Amino acid sequence: MLIHPWDAATEDEALDFVRANEFGHLIASGRDRDVPVVVPTQFLLTGDREILLHLARPNPIWAAIEENPAVLLSVAGDWAYIPGGWKILPGEDDPRRGVPTTYYAAVQLVCHAEIVTDAAGKAEILRAQIGRLEGEAALVDPAEHERRFAGIRGLRLRIQKVNGKFKYGGNIDEAHRRYVAERLAGRAAPGDAPARTRLLRSLDG
Repeated sequence: MLIHPWDAATEDEALDFVRANEFGHLIASGRDRDVPVVVPTQFLLTGDREILLHLARPNPIWAAIEENPAVLLSVAGDWAYIPGGWKILPGEDDPRRGVPTTYYAAVQLVCHAEIVTDAAGKAEILRAQIGRLEGEAALVDPAEHERRFAGIRGLRLRIQKVNGKFKYGGNIDEAHRRYVAERLAGRAAPGDAPARTRLLRSLDG
């Protein structure tokens, strides 16, 4: 992923974004494969730079991880298309000469994967994920479903490297960025509000 200096996120910023968006694509290249295996998945980022998740036993990613435990977890969001006309201030030039772009946040985590096959380890992962999503004591303990554990395997991903990119016009001046923020406030596309929040945060922080 290309990250210009003005788009670079700190490690803490990147991990905060991942923690707030715990769904992404797990990518395993394996060895000597024509294409990597890519799996969309829910996951849990723990406080000690570890990611927990589980997948169905027939998932093709297991073979790729067994070949090569180096994997990539990719998370992206808070994106908004910025029309070319928004890049030109009123009276500055012909809005048709503006260059469009897309604002977005993206984090790629390089990890070492450990496959979890024992019942106690699977229960621990499920307990952590359910506790995050459902709240403590909302459901019975996962160990009560142990007879179903044969259908899944767990994963522990140790984060080796964090690459974070927050592309929100950091290469243009404040006046142009605030003008874009105003336009985002008046549009109702799904990603406009979070993109505007991140844009203003980059200006005010």
